[in-house]
Amino acid sequence: MEPRSLGLLIVILGLALIVIGGLVALGAFSWFGRLPGDIRIESGSTRVYIPITTMLLLSVVLSLLAAIFRRFQ
Repeated sequence: MEPRSLGLLIVILGLALIVIGGLVALGAFSWFGRLPGDIRIESGSTRVYIPITTMLLLSVVLSLLAAIFRRFQ
């Protein structure tokens, strides 16, 4: 990979992180982690949280992004 294209990739990833951080700060992802299928057990002072659906969704999104990046290499 050329240094110029690597630099451009780092800048794009940085901008994407800034946008995602701004959306998180504004509460745009308040639904994330509270999807149907996420298991939450609370009993006294014990809390167990198993985000099954959220992790499946995140896995699909990251797999699609990886496939897109591989296609453009």
